[in-house]
Amino acid sequence: MIRNVVFDLGGVIMTIDQNEALRRFKALGLADAERHLDPYTQTGIFGDLEEGKITAEDFRTGLSRLIGREVTNDECKHAWLGYRKDVPQRNLDTLKDLRSKGYRLILLSNTNPFMMSWALSKDFDGGKASLEDYFDSLYLSYKVGAMKPDPEFFKNLLDNEKINPAESLFVDDGPRNIESACRLGFNTLCPVNGSDWRTELYAALG
Repeated sequence: MIRNVVFDLGGVIMTIDQNEALRRFKALGLADAERHLDPYTQTGIFGDLEEGKITAEDFRTGLSRLIGREVTNDECKHAWLGYRKDVPQRNLDTLKDLRSKGYRLILLSNTNPFMMSWALSKDFDGGKASLEDYFDSLYLSYKVGAMKPDPEFFKNLLDNEKINPAESLFVDDGPRNIESACRLGFNTLCPVNGSDWRTELYAALG
């Protein structure tokens, strides 16, 4: 029996717009943005930020060096938020429904302080509640110090939550992340970014 549902944020709860993120970083002056940005796992200073190896200020400084001019925190945030296309209301309603039915909801996300400054505010759902109001626990890569598909990120969640992966469903749009979770015994669901995954989810929950 599934008791816990572990969700990814980008590509599942939030629809990702990779092209808009690239456009915004290029507009800042990062001509080779494609080399640095990935829909699932970042590299270089982008990856270092999401893995918690550097701070938001370190990232701002490093991006300024890459671009060749000083960029502000607001410019960094605006560029990162290019990934945010929308947060479909149907997804938020589903999270509320699952909690009302007694499921424990956990977020496991590769993310960073710029994205979270929006997601952990009431702007997340249009002014009523933040991301953490929809979940029982949040596991954020930059705070944990690990990124999916690293199994240590999943093990950190399992150790802290004291849950059985066989009683847990992991929902993520990244095939490599799904493979990593499968190896640890999770039930899994891999929807396409932005798709309506509700029917598949409820079927997986039985």
